[in-house]
Amino acid sequence: MNSEKLLSHITALLDHAGVAEGSFHHAQSGTHLLRHHATTDLSATVYRPLLCLILQGAKQVGSTTRILTVGAGQSLIVSHTLPVTSRITEASTKAPYTALVFPLDLDLLRSLAPAVPPVLKAPSSDPFSICLCDTDPGRTDALHRYFLQCEEKETRQLLAPITSREIHARLLIGPHAQILQRLLWHESTASRIHLATREIQANLSETIVVGDLASRIGMSNSAFFEQFKAVTGTSPLQYQKDLRLLKARDDLRTSRAKISEVAFAVGYESSAQFSREYSRKFGRAPRQDREIEPA
Repeated sequence: MNSEKLLSHITALLDHAGVAEGSFHHAQSGTHLLRHHATTDLSATVYRPLLCLILQGAKQVGSTTRILTVGAGQSLIVSHTLPVTSRITEASTKAPYTALVFPLDLDLLRSLAPAVPPVLKAPSSDPFSICLCDTDPGRTDALHRYFLQCEEKETRQLLAPITSREIHARLLIGPHAQILQRLLWHESTASRIHLATREIQANLSETIVVGDLASRIGMSNSAFFEQFKAVTGTSPLQYQKDLRLLKARDDLRTSRAKISEVAFAVGYESSAQFSREYSRKFGRAPRQDREIEPA
């Protein structure tokens, strides 16, 4: 029943905003709401640490080596910034794909973590930074209350932060606990890979020297490469390339810079190489994306 109430509330928010199709940033709650009435082709995007609840329909999401299928009543936790591909696999006019994305506050999770018993040594540990599990009723109820509290200014300021804290706390004691505790524990492999991904993001246009990066986070070259791929589903060089191309796509759609300038800004020395790799990833030339208005 909790899930039906939440679906009804999210549907009403989308209707009120006039969003029949696509995504909507709900400013009061800081969340993103999504609705699609048909299946979609594969598309590329960047996931940042988040909780995603699928309320209706289904989708596939993953990296170059891992694909997960998530349906109604299930949720995803993403612990690292990841370039991913996804497509909606179940949606219809009568039952549109509907989902909500709740951004995670890593600082808040770190402040809560000391009070939680560690589960880092669980035998079934999967290092991949996207975790899929059933959505428990307590989390659904907390999210419904959170949206209701965000409607009025007084409750949004006084109660919503408390409920947001509850939602984060539930993630640390629920089925997603292990993936988040691996990230928050400063000596864990996941936390070291997190540092590496942050460095790549901060220096996107610079050439990666894998050995130097591994040394800075305290790992051998072979261990770093193996664990980076286990956590992110891709290699360090491919991770950087995907982020570069996704950043370039955003810049093409939101700025008037020349295509060559966009390419150089994200680290490409050759416009021709940029165009080839861009077309290979997105299925269209950079000039075609320049003509697409941002959603």
